[in-house]
Amino acid sequence: MTKPTPKKTAPKKPVKDAAAAAPPKPLPKLILSEGMTIKDAADAAGIKPKPLLDRMSSAGLEMGTNDLLDESSIASFAKAAKREVEYIKLEQAVRNLAESDEKALITRPPVVTIMGHVDHGKTTLLDNIRSSRLVDKEFGGITQHIGAYRVRHKNRNITFIDTPGHEAFTQLRARGAGVTDIVVLVVAADDGIMPQTKEAINHARAADVPIIVAINKIDKPEANVDRVKQQLSKEDLLVEDWGGKTISVEISATEGKNIEDLLEMILLLGDIQDLKTNPKVPAQGVVLESKMDPKKGPVGSVLIRHGILEQGQAFLSGTSFGRARALFDEKGQSMKAAAAGVPVEVMGFQTVPQAGDLFQVVSDLPTAKKIAEHRVLQDRKPEPVVQERATLDELFKKIEDGQPKELNLIVKADVHGSVEVLADLLPSLATEKVLIKVVHAATGPISEADVLLASASRAVIIGYNARVLPKIADLAARENVEIRLYTIIYQLTDDIKKAVIGLLDPVIRETVIGHAEIRKVFQIPKIGLVAGCYVTDGRIARNAEIRILRNREIIHQGRISSLKHVKENVNEVKKDYECGIGLDRFKDIQPRDVIEAFIREKVRPA
Repeated sequence: MTKPTPKKTAPKKPVKDAAAAAPPKPLPKLILSEGMTIKDAADAAGIKPKPLLDRMSSAGLEMGTNDLLDESSIASFAKAAKREVEYIKLEQAVRNLAESDEKALITRPPVVTIMGHVDHGKTTLLDNIRSSRLVDKEFGGITQHIGAYRVRHKNRNITFIDTPGHEAFTQLRARGAGVTDIVVLVVAADDGIMPQTKEAINHARAADVPIIVAINKIDKPEANVDRVKQQLSKEDLLVEDWGGKTISVEISATEGKNIEDLLEMILLLGDIQDLKTNPKVPAQGVVLESKMDPKKGPVGSVLIRHGILEQGQAFLSGTSFGRARALFDEKGQSMKAAAAGVPVEVMGFQTVPQAGDLFQVVSDLPTAKKIAEHRVLQDRKPEPVVQERATLDELFKKIEDGQPKELNLIVKADVHGSVEVLADLLPSLATEKVLIKVVHAATGPISEADVLLASASRAVIIGYNARVLPKIADLAARENVEIRLYTIIYQLTDDIKKAVIGLLDPVIRETVIGHAEIRKVFQIPKIGLVAGCYVTDGRIARNAEIRILRNREIIHQGRISSLKHVKENVNEVKKDYECGIGLDRFKDIQPRDVIEAFIREKVRPA
C-alpha cells in the first residue's frame, strides 16, 4: 500500500500585499532651527535641494541653497518637503539640546535676586554678604560693576543679581529672560509689609520664582517678628513655623546675624529645585547689562546658563554679534573661560547689546554675522519671546479658540478704598469659562513697574481715577501692554463683563496733550474764577478735557469753559505762553495746581 500523497497546500499570499494596503507611516516631525540654510534643512529632511527648491519656486518662493530659512519661508519649505515642520529659534534649539542630554547635566549654582521695600535693608544685606564671602577674596572688594557677583558658602557658589530694584528684575523677565531662581524678600521687622513689599511679592509670583523671606532688623527694639509673619500670611506667604511652606530667616543685616542661615536656606532651596546645567553645549546665557565703554568699546555683562564661554569664541545676542576678545570677572580680572552661574563681562561685541537678550555662542563669526544681519532684515527679536498682547478684546477670541481662559489684571486707583473694592469685585466677575485674577493692586499713578509687571504676567492694567504719564504710555506701547482708564466703576465692570462674552465696545484711547501751571487765581465779575496759567509743555486746547492735579493727586476732572490769551478767546495755547483758563463748575483751585489737558478718542481694539 502506497502512502497517500500529502495534499499540496496553497502558497501563502505574500504578507507584503497586506502591508501594501496599509497607509504609510507618517514621517516624524522635522525640527528646524534658526540659522539653517535650505541645504541644511534639505539634508535634515533627506531630500536633494534642487527638486525642493523647484517645488518652492513653483509655489512662488524663490530661494537659493545657501539662503537662511525663517518663519516666513518655513511653510513653503514644509509643503515642498511634504513634511510636518517645527521652526524654533537658535537659542531654543541649543537649550533643547542641553536639557535632552540628561547624562551631561550637572548641578549649577542658584541665581538669587534680593527684593523688598525701600529702606528695609536690601543694600545692607547685599553689602554684608558681599564683603566677606566673595569667591576670590584675594582681589578684595568688587571694583567692576557687571550686574552680578558670586559668593562662596560651604564650598559652594551662589550668584547674586546686583539689581535690588524689582523693576530691573521684571524688565529682564518681561523680555523673556528667566534669570533668577530664587527671590529673597527683605522685610524690616520694625516696619512690616509695605507697598513695595507687596509689589515685590507680585513680581516674584508673576515670574513663578520661589520666595525666601528675610525678616531683617531684628536687632531693633521696636522689631515685631510675629506681626511681620501675620502680615505675610495675609499675602498668602505662610511661613514654615506657622505651618506654611514659605522659608523665612530672621536676620540683622547690620550686625551680620543669621546671614549664614540665610545662605544655607538659599542652597537648600536651590537643591530642592534641582538646578542643572549642561557644560557640553555651546555656551548660552543672558545679557544683564550693557554699555559703550570708552576703552573697551561695546561690552555686555553676561550670566552663563549652559556651556562654557571661552575667549575667542564667536557669539550672537539679539541683532548684535562678535567674538569674545576678552573676558572679565566681577573684580575686573581677566579670565579665560566662564561656566554656568558665572557673571562675566564680554568684550568684543560689534554693537552694544540689549539687556535681557539671550547670548549664544555659535560656530564661527561669519555664521554669527549672517544670523544677526538676517534678524535685522526680518526686524525680529531673537529668543526674548515677544509677549503676546493681552487685551480685553483678545480675551474673547481666546475663548472661541479654546485657549486658556484667564484674564490677569493690574489695578491702580486713587485711594485705598477703591483698590480694596476693585480687588474684591473684579474676581467675582469670573465665569465658568473665564478666570479673573488680580495680579497686583495698589494706589497711585500707573508706573513703569506696573507696565513691566503687566508685560511679564500678560496682564491688562486697569486705572481707576489713576493717571498715566506720556512716558509710561509710550513704555506700555513698546511692551505691548493695554491700559484702560475709568472714572466710573460700573463702566469698568461693564467692560470686563462684555470682554468675557465678546461684546466689548471700541477702546477709548486717552492722550495727554499738555500741562499748565496755575500761577494766580482771579475773581472776574459775572464770570467767576479764572486760573491765570503758564503752559509748561504741549498745548492746552479749548475743547480738551482736563484734570486738576494738586501734589500729583487728581482733585477734579472736567472741561474748560473758557480759554483766553491776553484778552482774546483762543482755541489753544502752546508751551511757554500764558493764558487764562475758566473751569466748568469747579472753584477749588489754587496757585501751583497743575492743569492736565487730554483728549479721548474711540479706536478699535487692537
